[in-house]
Amino acid sequence: MIYDTLIEPFADFGFMRRALVASLALSIGGSSIGVFLILRRMSLMGDALSHALLPGAALGFLLGGLSLPAMSLGGFLAGMATALISGIIARFSSMREDASFAAAYLTSMALGVLIVSLRGSAVDLMNILFGAILLGARAAQETFGAAGLQAAGVLGGLADVDSVTVALARLHRQGIVTAEAASASILLATLANLAVKAGITLLVGGRDLAKLVLPTFLALALTTAAVLL
Repeated sequence: MIYDTLIEPFADFGFMRRALVASLALSIGGSSIGVFLILRRMSLMGDALSHALLPGAALGFLLGGLSLPAMSLGGFLAGMATALISGIIARFSSMREDASFAAAYLTSMALGVLIVSLRGSAVDLMNILFGAILLGARAAQETFGAAGLQAAGVLGGLADVDSVTVALARLHRQGIVTAEAASASILLATLANLAVKAGITLLVGGRDLAKLVLPTFLALALTTAAVLL
């Protein structure tokens, strides 16, 4: 069962190995930057900038279609503009830097949703926001069945359990996956994300913080495992 779920997909299919390499590269690169931002008490910045890319990516799509350079350039410019605006707000007002980032990225994301909704009627907004996860989950479901979907949930949950949840809920609504398969994958993604959060708490916060947080994480993990079993 463990071999069929976690090892066989990567041994038999090249696209799964490429996805694993890409995930590991993102994890290694993002973890080092993430720890630095946490130590500087700027952990919101990474999340804020990632969401702030949407209006630029949407404009790049409207102007250049499904062009990776156009969407990447638009996202880069939108992220730079959001960072500059939040810095100006923090410098010339009494608002703290993290609060200015939160306001700027929410405004930027709302602008992106508005652009796509008004000018991109033929574009599915969910595919722009969660396209990679939707594609990966659907491919895993079609290739490996429920076991592949669960493996995709675990890998996606290591980074962002919310995106996995939205993607699987949408696939279920479209009739592509069953409620049982979607729920199991969401719970496995939650377990994987809890493991990541537990490791971050222990490594960054130290034992004192871990003693307060880890028992709750353990209780949640045991409850989730009980539901799965």
